[in-house]
Amino acid sequence: MLKKRDLHDSYVLYELMVHPDVFPFVRQKAYSYEEFLFLTKQTIEAEERGELISRTILDEWGNPIGTINLFDIQEGAGFLGTWLGKPYHGCGYNKPAKDAFFHELFYELEIETIFMRIRKVNIRSMKAAEKLPYVTLANETRKHVYEQINAEGNIYNLYEISKDQYTLHTLREGTAYHEHHQLKEA
Repeated sequence: MLKKRDLHDSYVLYELMVHPDVFPFVRQKAYSYEEFLFLTKQTIEAEERGELISRTILDEWGNPIGTINLFDIQEGAGFLGTWLGKPYHGCGYNKPAKDAFFHELFYELEIETIFMRIRKVNIRSMKAAEKLPYVTLANETRKHVYEQINAEGNIYNLYEISKDQYTLHTLREGTAYHEHHQLKEA
């Protein structure tokens, strides 16, 4: 489902990224394939320096379909950035990709906090984030981060996923699944 970034996937990812429904929402924009190759190489090097964590999202056949990233890592926290190619929107890849990435971040790479900044005009994304039981609106609780991302104006809401909240959610979800499965068996 996820793998470390690789230059070999660049052409397919570039073709998916430039779609008009995807491109505006990509943080690391490339305006040519050569620029995308350069940015991918920079991303791999930045990960080696501990500045970010980036993975390629794969479909069930191992084809690259998007990326998921943790940018601006400082003191065990960073900002989430994810995109999927247009043909894969609504196909159920987002949740398993995030689950795999969060598991790696929290339990293998010692990340404690994942932030999401969502434009206040993007009602759909805010509602989607607020539905997740492990996501907290952090405009007040993380005031310094909120002010930092809105230095140019009141543009973003800040959301937080803490390791503790995510762990609690996964434990509850596992228990609920187990109880539901046992009921089916009875």
